[in-house]
Amino acid sequence: MKPSTLKTSAPRKTRGPKSLKVDTALLLDAAQSVFSKSGMSGASIRAIARKAGCDPALIYYHFENKEAMFHALLDRKLPPIAKELEILADPSSNEPTSLRLWRVTRVFRRHFGEDSGFRAVLRGQILNGTEGTKDAIARHIQRNARCNWEILQQGIERGHLRADLNVRLTGFFLVRMFMEIFDLVPAISERIANVPAHQALAMAERAWFELFWRGVAAHPAKPLPSDLFSLE
Repeated sequence: MKPSTLKTSAPRKTRGPKSLKVDTALLLDAAQSVFSKSGMSGASIRAIARKAGCDPALIYYHFENKEAMFHALLDRKLPPIAKELEILADPSSNEPTSLRLWRVTRVFRRHFGEDSGFRAVLRGQILNGTEGTKDAIARHIQRNARCNWEILQQGIERGHLRADLNVRLTGFFLVRMFMEIFDLVPAISERIANVPAHQALAMAERAWFELFWRGVAAHPAKPLPSDLFSLE
């Protein structure tokens, strides 16, 4: 009699992620890339998973949906801006208000200047996002805006800025118009002015700030600090 042959079954295949241990920063990097390219409406969890090189189920283990990923991106990207602005808004600072405001623009330049895709997504969500997403964006913007308002108010109290300024609108114009420079100047400078994008951007930033300052300064004829535009 032949000995019986013991049959062994192959390991059962399970669906879903092979591992739940994943760096969520990697997933958010992939989400930011996809959002920047396709927008929120055109993005999908499957596309983000492809970019991250993982199973879509792995993303769902960490995030409820793509909106939750966008909220996590906000929580990662915007608080560092607020921390820098809070330092600039310290009332113990003795720097000229013009210098402090220029430093504000440098903060946004560092964090947003090279990220046109995310700027576009952020703007789109401010206009057309869900109510929850709009609320999340507003919370972050309010934190940043309060710092700018404090710098402006201190500038009024120190006699550097016009006493009749509306600090909230002034802070909005400073940052929003500066962001428009990031979006528009590099895209059109060579076609319109035959100036390379990187040169045009620096020229436009300086020209805008000089124009802005003349409009808000208590003594607009007084020259700006000579080393102002050397600060990056």
